[in-house]
Amino acid sequence: MNVLLDHLAEFREGFIGTVWLTVASSVLALILGIVLAGFRVSPVPPLRFFGTAWVTLFRNTPLTLLFLTIWFAVPQVFDFGFDPWTKALIVLSVYTSSFVCEAVRSGINTVPLGQAEAARSIGMTFFQTLGSIVLPQAVRTVLPPLSSIFIALTKNSAIAGAFSVTELFGWQKVLSDQGFAIAWLFLWVALGYLVITFTISGLFRLLERSLEVAR
Repeated sequence: MNVLLDHLAEFREGFIGTVWLTVASSVLALILGIVLAGFRVSPVPPLRFFGTAWVTLFRNTPLTLLFLTIWFAVPQVFDFGFDPWTKALIVLSVYTSSFVCEAVRSGINTVPLGQAEAARSIGMTFFQTLGSIVLPQAVRTVLPPLSSIFIALTKNSAIAGAFSVTELFGWQKVLSDQGFAIAWLFLWVALGYLVITFTISGLFRLLERSLEVAR
């Protein structure tokens, strides 16, 4: 308990850093994933190709390799000068968007084809049909896998701690290097992640209940 109380400010800073990184990455990944899912079911071949290539590339690339790429390889080509937090945000958002895309695409495929055909018959465009007819009906199917994806994102954010990003796992590394008992550090860090993941799970359960259909 002493390691927590004596360094409560550091743990609090790390916890808040993890929360902000998770929330920001989740929002960007959700927006990007929905757009990519639209590309993947689009009647336009170049959009379908782009969406498929994006998902294939980032779903099959280790997350640690993406971190190493944007930290060490990309700056040799593009000197954009982003700070570590922004780099972590980009990597986590891009990586997670590929999983969000597939979850949303699966939800879209559960909507009967007749719904889209009926929308087209009254003159709606593809994107109007997708946004007004298909996606609202796919939400119930998409919520459970999205919950798992964002919980995984929370845990993946721990990798950012190894790249000088202020978050829970990063502070654990700093304190363990100072000689504090690593078992207790891991315990408090794990509890911090549990609070975040249980909160995400609870929020999605509330959303599922509010959208469920009475049987």
